[in-house]
Amino acid sequence: MNGRATAILDHLAALADTTRSRVLLLLDRHELTVSELCGIVQLPQSTVSRHLKALADSGWIAARSEGTSRLYTMTRDELDASARRLWLLVREQVGPTAAAGQDQRRLRAALAQRRTKSQEFFSSSAGHWDRVRDELFGDRFHLAALAALADSEWVIGDLGCGTGRVSAALAPFVARVVAVDQSAAMLQAARKRLHEFHNIDLRRGELEALPIDDGRLDAATLMLVLHHVPEPGHALAEVVRTLKPGGRAIIVDMLPHDRESYRQQMGHVWLGFSDDHIRRMLNDAGFVDARVVALAPDAHAKGPGLFVATGKKQMQPRKHEGTKQL
Repeated sequence: MNGRATAILDHLAALADTTRSRVLLLLDRHELTVSELCGIVQLPQSTVSRHLKALADSGWIAARSEGTSRLYTMTRDELDASARRLWLLVREQVGPTAAAGQDQRRLRAALAQRRTKSQEFFSSSAGHWDRVRDELFGDRFHLAALAALADSEWVIGDLGCGTGRVSAALAPFVARVVAVDQSAAMLQAARKRLHEFHNIDLRRGELEALPIDDGRLDAATLMLVLHHVPEPGHALAEVVRTLKPGGRAIIVDMLPHDRESYRQQMGHVWLGFSDDHIRRMLNDAGFVDARVVALAPDAHAKGPGLFVATGKKQMQPRKHEGTKQL
């Protein structure tokens, strides 16, 4: 007897038992645990486990671990053509039976129970879900994940990069980060933080005279840096120069405040920027579609309120038809 004939006989033997066919019908479209299968086919765990072993030994199902549970599913895509044809015949016969119909009703109840457990958790945890999530995953994971919205081919400028936290968040998702800061000490700290990244180009320079070629950047960030710049309007004009047409800048800075001590303690030149002030500077610099949104305050933060502003470099105007190209 050749190998193909032996294989089909093994498949037939595995499906000869009605219970195994019912179990396989359940696992055809779903991943289920042993305990869920026991409840659905209404058999003890020892019996269900024995049938699962027979199906696994003959290649009909596979299992994977998830925590302390094992989830079983049919290996439909891995079966050979003869086994798939055999299963279509068996499913056609087993599917309409009364037992299989009851199995499907109990299957729907088991899946609904999964949803109910999740719903019960969130219903009871809504009041403290933020605390639970922060304890499990930290309070900034969602912000770091938003960097994945950047195009993988982009070159982004982290302007006023400081110690490189923003560059570190962006680098895994983009082609290159050009990180610029005026302070040699800050750049030294950034080098230590960013040593594992090979797509970050650290450069020393001032925002009013960026060491970046024209039209090099797809996007740029200025995070809590504009209030240190003597001429922020000139800095924004430099950002426009380095952006490609359609490129966007994201600015995070402080709303207006009266903490004069910041000038002496931290070298602040400006005590924040109003909505009108930042819009006017963006427009004067050559940005279009300027937006300014106040950020929700952090209950643990001690500093002034913050805003995020965005602006886009205008696309190059179309040349008039008939204009002679130089």
